Amino acid sequence: MSKGTTRRLLAADAQSDRIVPPSRITTYLTFFAAAAMAFLAVFALALALTAGRVADRWSDDASQSATLRISGATDQREAQTEAALGILQETPGIASSRPLSAEEQAALLAPWLGTDLPLGDLPLPQLIEVIADETGYDSDALQQRLTDEVPGAVLDDHSRWSAPVVDAAHGLRRLGLISLLLIGGTMAAMIMLAARAALAANAQVIEVLRLVGAQDRFVTRAFERRLTLRAFIGSGAGMVLGVLAVMLLPSSGDVDGFLTDIGFRGIDWLTPLLVPILTAVVAFGATWLAARQKLTEFS
Repeated sequence: MSKGTTRRLLAADAQSDRIVPPSRITTYLTFFAAAAMAFLAVFALALALTAGRVADRWSDDASQSATLRISGATDQREAQTEAALGILQETPGIASSRPLSAEEQAALLAPWLGTDLPLGDLPLPQLIEVIADETGYDSDALQQRLTDEVPGAVLDDHSRWSAPVVDAAHGLRRLGLISLLLIGGTMAAMIMLAARAALAANAQVIEVLRLVGAQDRFVTRAFERRLTLRAFIGSGAGMVLGVLAVMLLPSSGDVDGFLTDIGFRGIDWLTPLLVPILTAVVAFGATWLAARQKLTEFS
């Protein structure tokens, strides 16, 4: 919508309001439809932003971290670990590397094996944490060198488990965006039905206006203003309720997940403000299209 159209919608127009008698049915339908769709749009927006945030974070973490597993003989493991650390220190693109302690490895296995199992009696491999810098490193070349110089060393870049999870997060983001499109389409359809119902209910008024010389554009503007403002106010109320509902969702702290921390972070809290604005644009376009079709039928 242009600036002139926006000013015309917001400015009071007594003549325009008088030619459109108030209708409770269209008023309630437009208001509650816009409020309900805006409420759902806030949740779809929160889901899309959260899934995108999780996907980006996990993708960055997976690309920067890797695990080197030393599975050689027990009496040679210490020497192999030292040799592997030397290779990692010489490899361009690796920011840091360190062997995990027995306590850290036990913590990693605790969810599956429990805390009471004597892990010291098991032939566990030595794990080395590898952190890449911003430039990254050639994992294939590093694995080949480790195979040649440190038998039993296996480099795991976490791509086997991280790629499906990141893809799932991207899929959830796409689902949220598709939901927003469906919500917008449903809202447009409901407002078009409300506009057509209002035009049909005021068919005699429109006919009289035509007889006295009123142009269809004058009639259309009256309906555009009334239904657009109703949709804007209704979506504003739905947006506020949606934001409050998102704020009441449980949080898991600083850990991003799919089922927890669905919400907004930082500047993302401003994005719900776009919902009433976009709703007004959709309502304006839907009303204009419905009025054009209906007035053509009256001709």
